[in-house]
Amino acid sequence: IVFACLDATAKYLGNRMPVLQVVGVRCVTAFLIGFLFSNPFTRPGMLRTHKPALQLWRAFMLLGSTVFNFTAFRWLQLDEATAILFSAPFLIAIFAGPLLGEWVGWRRWCAILVGFAGVLVVIRPGSGGMQWAALLSFCSAICYAFYNITTRMLARYDSSETTLFYGNLLGCLVMVPVLPFVWTPPPTWFDVALMLATGMLGSGGHFLLILAHRRAPASVLSPFIYTQIIWASTMGFLVFGNVPNHWTVAGAGIVIASGLYLLNRERKVTGRVAPIEPG
Repeated sequence: IVFACLDATAKYLGNRMPVLQVVGVRCVTAFLIGFLFSNPFTRPGMLRTHKPALQLWRAFMLLGSTVFNFTAFRWLQLDEATAILFSAPFLIAIFAGPLLGEWVGWRRWCAILVGFAGVLVVIRPGSGGMQWAALLSFCSAICYAFYNITTRMLARYDSSETTLFYGNLLGCLVMVPVLPFVWTPPPTWFDVALMLATGMLGSGGHFLLILAHRRAPASVLSPFIYTQIIWASTMGFLVFGNVPNHWTVAGAGIVIASGLYLLNRERKVTGRVAPIEPG
């Protein structure tokens, strides 16, 4: 629900000011909030990383995913963008083979192909209903897949606090120099509050995920990511008056069904499921 609220806020602000301004404020706010709870002064040694290059790559992938996603929101409905982003688990399964040595069998390959077919139902390439912004959402999913895989790789070397800190820090360092070139005065104080809320919603959502993964295995939690299509559709209707069309509903259903099957197969084959974190 929190991540759906974040997406709705980003879509609203992206139609009132430059997207890079919204992303920049989100990164700065998220860093400051995270710094209050976890920083090198209260947790000595947190800055020590064994894989600085991977930390940099992970941060850029998260930033790229955010920029692509927030930009796509200017033209796509929330439910459309969310359905396309649900292709991330399939991309993770594909890339995990060559990068992590976690190869998939023919059953999971079938689920991946079916899932991508569902994404194509939403995008409808070659039809008058396709928007080029759908490609932005798909680029966001690609970046997010690499972000997720890099997070798995870093888990072998660095603590989650170190990885979370560097992700926020590097995103902030990249976007702060950009802000003066794209900044436009927010139209109202309400817009200012919403800009600050993007960082709080993002940090709050990830904090809830951390709490959840401390109390339950990822195989139990991961399917809940697919409830985001419900909240995204609800927020889209309440805030923007958007009603999901039948193509989006059908495509999202296919993607969710194949995604749940993929999660179930991974649980049976490997005995675990890596957490899938939205936002």
